[in-house]
Order: sequence, then C-alpha cells, then structure tokens
Amino acid sequence: MSVARQVVVEADGGSRGNPGPAGYGAVVIDPATGEPLAEAAEYIGVATNNVAEYRGLIAGLEAAKALFPDAGDALRVHVRMDSKLVVEQMSGRWKIKHPDMKPLAARAAAILPPSSVTYEWIPRAQNKHADRLANEAMDAGRDGRQWEASTSTAALDAPSARTPSTTLPPEQGPPGDQAAGAAKARAALAAARGAAAPEGLFPMPGAAETAEAGVAAETVEAGVAAETAETVGETADPGGEPTDAHPDPRQPAGTPQTGWGSAPDLGAPATLVLLRHGETALTPEKRFSGSGGTDPELSAVGRGQAERAAEHFAALGTVQEIVSSPLRRCRETAAAVAARLGLDVRIDEGLRETDFGAWEGLTFGEVRERYGDDLTAWLASPDTAPTGGGESFAEVAERVAAARDRLVARYAGRTVLLVTHVTPIKTLVRLALGAPPEALFRMELSAASVSTVAYYGDGNASVRLLNDTSHLR
Repeated sequence: MSVARQVVVEADGGSRGNPGPAGYGAVVIDPATGEPLAEAAEYIGVATNNVAEYRGLIAGLEAAKALFPDAGDALRVHVRMDSKLVVEQMSGRWKIKHPDMKPLAARAAAILPPSSVTYEWIPRAQNKHADRLANEAMDAGRDGRQWEASTSTAALDAPSARTPSTTLPPEQGPPGDQAAGAAKARAALAAARGAAAPEGLFPMPGAAETAEAGVAAETVEAGVAAETAETVGETADPGGEPTDAHPDPRQPAGTPQTGWGSAPDLGAPATLVLLRHGETALTPEKRFSGSGGTDPELSAVGRGQAERAAEHFAALGTVQEIVSSPLRRCRETAAAVAARLGLDVRIDEGLRETDFGAWEGLTFGEVRERYGDDLTAWLASPDTAPTGGGESFAEVAERVAAARDRLVARYAGRTVLLVTHVTPIKTLVRLALGAPPEALFRMELSAASVSTVAYYGDGNASVRLLNDTSHLR
C-alpha cells in the first residue's frame, strides 16, 4: 500500500540574454519542517528564460518523484514558482501557444498524475533558494563546467522565507487573483460600514506587508509610443483585474450608483494621495533602474523636491497615514513628509517599481540599439518581460492592484499618502478609469508630482488629480 507523502517543489530558471547562457534550479522541501530534501541545477547552454523555467520545473518534479518512488499516486506535490507563465499554463488557465513550450509542458505533465500536482505563483523574493541554484548553474556554465551539488551554497546564501506547515497550501485560483481580492476588500468595507466600525479599524484581507527590497525605474523616452518605461498593463487572460467601471445606469432601483445621477451616501472614501518620489541622479538621464542595478538615493534636487512636498502636505493637513515603496528614494521622500507631519511610515512591497532585467542602467535608446526586438515586444504586450528575466507589465499590474486592495480595505474613510513610482501610480489611475493598458503611454508623471484617487464603498473609484507639480514651483 502506498504511503501518502506531501512535498513542496520550488523551481526557477534564468537566461543571461534571453536567449543566452541559461540554467535552472529546483529544490524539494519538506512542508512540515521547511527543510530542503533535494536540490537540482544545471547549465543548459543557450536558451530563453521560459525554457529554463520549464526545465527547472521538470527537474523539481523528477527529484520529488525519485525521493519517494514507492508513494505512487499518494505523492502530493505543491509547486511554487515566480514564473506566472509556467504556473498559469501548467494549471490549465493559459493556452500554450509557443512551439518550444508545448513539449516541455507535456514532459512536465507526464512525470506525475495531474491530480497529484498543484501550482502557486510566488514573488521572486520568496523563491530565493531556487533562484540561487539557477544562478550557480549559469555561473558554472560561464566557467566551462557543470553545477555540482557538493559546491552549492544556495541553501546558505538564500535562506527560505517559508513557514513550515503540516499540510500543503490549499489550491488557489489564478495567482494574484485580483477579482477575488477586490471582492474581499469591498466586502470588508461594506461590513465595516454596517457595523459602524471606528475609523481606520476596518479588516484587511491578506495583511502581509513586508519591507523587502524591490526594483526601480526612471523615466525613459519611447518615441511616440511611450513617455516612460515605468508603465504596466494587466493580463488579458480570464480572471484578471476588475476595471472599476461605473455600474450600468439601467440597474434596478436601490443599486449603488456613481457619476451624475443621484446616489446613496456611501460614506467617506479611502483616498489614496499618490506622490512620486523625488529625483535621483538617474532621473534626468532617463535610465532604467531596477532590481539588477543600484537602489539610488535622492539627488540634491530630489531632496529639495521632497521638502517642498512635505511643506505642501503640512499646509493641507489632510494626510492621516503614510505608506511607502521599500526602495530608497521613496523611503527618503516619505521620511521628509513624515518628519513634517509627525507620522510613521509603513512599507508595502507591492508599491515597488518594475524589474527591468538586462536593461538596468541603460537609456531607452541604448536598449533599442542592443535589444530592439525585445523592446518592441515588451511595449506591445503586457505579458512580455524585459530581456534577461525582468517583470512583465501584467505581473506588475497584479502586484499593484493587490496592494490597492489591501490599502483600500485597511484605510477605509481615511486619506493615505502613498510614496511610490511611475508604474504603480499610472496603474492605479488606469484601473480607476477602466482604461486599456495603452492608456499608460499617454500619461505624463513628473518627479515628486501628486495624483489622487478616491475609492468608495461600492467598489467604484474616482480620479481627482493627476501629475500636479504646483507645490514644486
């Protein structure tokens, strides 16, 4: 009789060039203790990120099966990866269109019975062990050798953020399912209003807030196509973002409405005041600056902008809370305002900027010269990541919308200053307007500018201000 066994597989893959020298890493983990049971990594030559990620998945599943050959159908494997493409395709929610992906997906699916494997998308910061293994494999390939388990330091260099548990995480919907997240936030708001809860004490679904370092992006030129590289779009696959569109005016009587028509009193909205950080040395040079590069501090100009923003908000007297991206330039901007207002700063990792992969430190023109085809694809599709394994527009949109849902639920009825970046601000505005992804390329957002979006209890949103720089003049 087969003995039931549960394990977690974390897998990753990368390519330095996309395509370029590539490798994968995978680790099998005991969910009860969080301890690694087996590691696998390999340099696979020139390949794309997606191929490397699939190879990591295959290696992880094969390692899990080899550990427990007698478990048979009783083996349960929960796969955790930061590749949304692989997770969605293997979960059956996205079609597999690319000819290079189809045989890899089929190979992965044949290792264990489909009912034995579940998939979960996780942020890159929670996949450090597998990421480190993949990088060790690529380093080995660069040196003309293959990865060896005896020389690996991945388990030491990338300690896991996993919480041991006696059971595998429950199967979920699409990773970062914002339709569900928005519903939870709105339900929390409605419940709070019905119970006349004290201001600021409304429940927050999924209240996981971290101070993990993220990535950054400064403005870049994109010809007539884009004003900035800090733009995002949401996935076009089913289960994507709610649009925050206004209700149909033909709704039955009693349905909450917004706009010009008569509407019930929904109470004070959660008002998110969106402050872009001040300038860094990279801002006037219009260079990509993300997780693969530095985390720049404010320049002298940027510090002056932060002080003027602080004076502006002190004069208004309306800000009740401050939440910041974890990146240095935002924390410095937020600190200037907080010192003037006498408030603490809360960090939300969801407000960080985009990861631009191999484009870090380059101008738009340099990226176009070196990675022209990749850049064109990135600008054309929200599901395309930058060269070298950065974040796609869709991935950034998921993260930002999840942060929005958390904040709207937590701060119902309050005015909150969010100190963040171009991508998150434009994303929040676009979603509030129900606008398509290309709308992001038609917004201008200056350093230290202020925008405002209000969120009401029925789930609707109102854009009240965009790119105000009057306080800087």
